[in-house]
Amino acid sequence: MARWTFALDLDAAGPGDAAPVFVRIARALADDIRRGRLRAGDELPGSRTLATSLGVHRNTVLAAYRELLAEGWIESAPARGMFVSSRLPDVVPRRFSARAPRPGAVASRAGYDLPALAERDLPQAEELPMTLGGGVPDVRLVPAGELSRAIRRVLRRKAETVLSYGPPEGPRELRRALAAMLATTRGVAATEADVLVTRGSQMGIDLAARSLLAPGDVVAVEALGYRPAWAALRAAGATLVPVSVDQNGVDVEALERLTTTTRVRAVYVTPHHQFPTTVTLAPERRLRLLEVAAERRLVVLEDDYDHEFHYEGRPVLPLASADVHGVVVYVGTLSKVLAPGMRIGFVVAPPPVLERFASARRFVDRQGDQLLEHAVADLLDEGEIGRHIRRARRLYASRRATLSDLLTRELGDVLSFRLPSGGTAIWARVAAGVNVDAWASRAAELGLLLQVARRFAFDGKSRPFVRLGFAQHEPREAREAVRRLVQALPPRAP
Repeated sequence: MARWTFALDLDAAGPGDAAPVFVRIARALADDIRRGRLRAGDELPGSRTLATSLGVHRNTVLAAYRELLAEGWIESAPARGMFVSSRLPDVVPRRFSARAPRPGAVASRAGYDLPALAERDLPQAEELPMTLGGGVPDVRLVPAGELSRAIRRVLRRKAETVLSYGPPEGPRELRRALAAMLATTRGVAATEADVLVTRGSQMGIDLAARSLLAPGDVVAVEALGYRPAWAALRAAGATLVPVSVDQNGVDVEALERLTTTTRVRAVYVTPHHQFPTTVTLAPERRLRLLEVAAERRLVVLEDDYDHEFHYEGRPVLPLASADVHGVVVYVGTLSKVLAPGMRIGFVVAPPPVLERFASARRFVDRQGDQLLEHAVADLLDEGEIGRHIRRARRLYASRRATLSDLLTRELGDVLSFRLPSGGTAIWARVAAGVNVDAWASRAAELGLLLQVARRFAFDGKSRPFVRLGFAQHEPREAREAVRRLVQALPPRAP
């Protein structure tokens, strides 16, 4: 365990405290034990060390320790030192009984009023041994060895740069590498000046909300969608209005009708693999969405959170690749490609917009993790991340087939679904008579997280759908997850 200089406040009672110094030391330590700063079994500083830090004679500290030993607060272990007693006194010490507990313990509640949080925007915090939630990559696939070597190379070559302050828009090397990737794989003709690096896509959405929205602005969102994005938009003061989603993605005609009766400032969409239904926005809707945005001067906040994982048909390019009017703010991430713990995302937008984002970022995060970002730039330039994406895409396509086969065989009379052309999850309809929310509750009792449609619904109402992730499970793990899913299935209503 790391050794730190032990800080002790001998003046908590104020300047009028005339007690001897050894009593004040003993009292301070006893109060620290009372309030939980020191716990049973904790080692106390050596008498010389504590005397030096307090600027007193060692004998003064020894006298304080003798007092604490007599009261039962501490115990001595020969040749090892002094420790907080494992059997603390049942009552406070007689000399200190008139004193109130010392300040400094973290309070269990705030001493001021807190603004209300909308319950629908609170994070989902289940900690279960197994999950069928979508959107989670298999972190075991990350090329950790290559990443480690890239970090060492960066430290050798430019330690002073990566360990210092850097630009809020991210290192030029990474922005250049990301721009090259986007131009090649997504048809977005970006340069480094058009890219801002973020800590994941969520930061990109938050920066867009902070920089482009004013309190009261109306933002259209998909009626089934991504709650953390909604929360970021609401935090900026936006009023959200849901627009329906069907088998062809967000209903652009409904959005257009909304703009004729309401002054809409922006629309947030996930057109590539709609979250959570996984459908791709139909080509005619994509074109009309851009036309409506240009006509109405809307911000199109495009969240392309898992672009790399498309398994069938020709690649579908993002809205940003066809944006000639400068209406799209394009948000992407490498967290789904690599690992959620590696917080690297990006935003593509006209430079004047990114200047606002960079300014907002200075007040929130100052800059990203320069060491990691330079290392990832190296891996992009070397082609290692491209190779990793190709390996992961092949493996996830295989796992998609495995889960699909298991669900068809074990739950074919309960679940119906289309095999998604991309993404990391299957969106399945639950048969009539099955209480989907009860199913999720019973699955949780078996240690399995099952994501139901209520989680993604703007109105919070139950719907007969579930989202079943496949990317993070090897075949053996998928079989166990489906076994628990079958075991948790509630009796059907007649």
